[in-house]
Amino acid sequence: MSRKSIITGTLILTSANLITKCMGFFNRIFLSNTIGAEGMGLYQLILPIYALAWSITSAGFTTTISSLTAQEHIRGQNGNIGRIVKQSLTLSLGISLIISVILFWGADTIALHIVKDARTALSFRLLSFAIPFMTAGSCLRGFFLGMQETLIPAVSQILEQTVRIATIYILAGFFVPLGLSYACCAAVFGIFLGELLSCSFSLWNYIHYKRKHRLIRKPSMAPAAALSMILTMALPLSASRISASLLSTVENLIIPRQLQLHGQNTAQALATFGELTGMAMPLILLPSACLMAASVSLVPEISEASAVKQDTRIHKTVSATFLFTSIIGFGAASLFAVFSKEICYIVYHRSALGQVLFPLSFLCPFIYAQTTLHGLLNGLGEQFFLFWNNIVSSLISIVVIWFFMPSYGITAFLWGWFLGMLFSVLTALYLLWKRTGAIPSFFNCILKPLLAGAAAGLLVKYFIRISEPSRLLFLGSLAGMGILYLFFLFLLGCLSRKDMELLFSNKKSRS
Repeated sequence: MSRKSIITGTLILTSANLITKCMGFFNRIFLSNTIGAEGMGLYQLILPIYALAWSITSAGFTTTISSLTAQEHIRGQNGNIGRIVKQSLTLSLGISLIISVILFWGADTIALHIVKDARTALSFRLLSFAIPFMTAGSCLRGFFLGMQETLIPAVSQILEQTVRIATIYILAGFFVPLGLSYACCAAVFGIFLGELLSCSFSLWNYIHYKRKHRLIRKPSMAPAAALSMILTMALPLSASRISASLLSTVENLIIPRQLQLHGQNTAQALATFGELTGMAMPLILLPSACLMAASVSLVPEISEASAVKQDTRIHKTVSATFLFTSIIGFGAASLFAVFSKEICYIVYHRSALGQVLFPLSFLCPFIYAQTTLHGLLNGLGEQFFLFWNNIVSSLISIVVIWFFMPSYGITAFLWGWFLGMLFSVLTALYLLWKRTGAIPSFFNCILKPLLAGAAAGLLVKYFIRISEPSRLLFLGSLAGMGILYLFFLFLLGCLSRKDMELLFSNKKSRS
């Protein structure tokens, strides 16, 4: 049986993610230059509430639709797909309307008593109008991902980001002079318009796709059975995402307060928070765009393989994706460690920000491994494990921040994040081994990429020190380091022809 390879769908989603992330960087650069580090800190206080709303209304249903759509499609039960999508949309939209009402009427309470900054209230009211469109659009994208039609979700992402940026650029001149409160409103209005147009685009394509591919058939599954199947998967997924988002929100809210206990005033703490979460962390997460895409593609891929008991296909998928993850993770860590100051200067014109980026670089392999492992385990139906895994991981980070940040500042955040991710990755690896028998090779997935990244980084660092600094030298060094990294990977035998065939294979196993 032929299929679209994981790589094909991943490359489409990766391209979209990279485009949108680059556009987002361009937007963040403009915002940071326009509203400053304190303004970025204020904007970052709004985003966790937005992420929490997405977790409550959309996260569990999107993955559920993707997984169940793939499962029913490979079984030839296309009539059930429409019922699954409709019931999921109805449930998620009902929840989103409740959240929107709470956010609109409770904006002042949230701003004063939770976020602790009254300037965010207006932005929360405006954000409430975006939530139903965000929910519907996310669910419809889940359908296309389940059908392995990744182009429509990819275009939807780009459309949403384009509208956001255009809105901010148009409104910034009018709103920024009125103060940070209105400046944040301009950014939130961009979110609203982006979600509205992205949802409209996805809905139009969903209707067109169903008619074109004749998916409008009588379902063989009873409404109660479909609802039970949806809730069985969506509830633990939603609980996992909600708890993770809640804990992340708590983490983001306590960081500025703990920094004040470390000796910073309110403006300094908010500025430091903005530099960390609004500038340095997005840089670290940029290379993970391809892994986020792979993680999304893995859910229907593993779900299909599990539905028809193709154990060999699952084993090969796990091995290929983890090798890919390790190569990206160690390569990105080397790149950010070597060029931390240069990258921050080129992107933000703040070379001092490199002091924050440099220690973050060493967390790249763990961040990226966690993304991939969670995608694999979602496809295997391990939602309850991911629920507890996310909770414990976040609690570890929060405990370290709460007790040690007043004494050690940002260093405590870095250690808390590292310990939380280390727990998450190790426990996920153990469960993956128990379920599939697949375990990443220590030499190919850890030692060899680590040696290749270190060798490439040290050679390039030495070359930079003995050369005259220039923009051309920097760009050449980036390209040279990438080439050296790949060369050392092949030299060490980490990447072979067999591995490349495994990664780019376009055939399904029949086992």
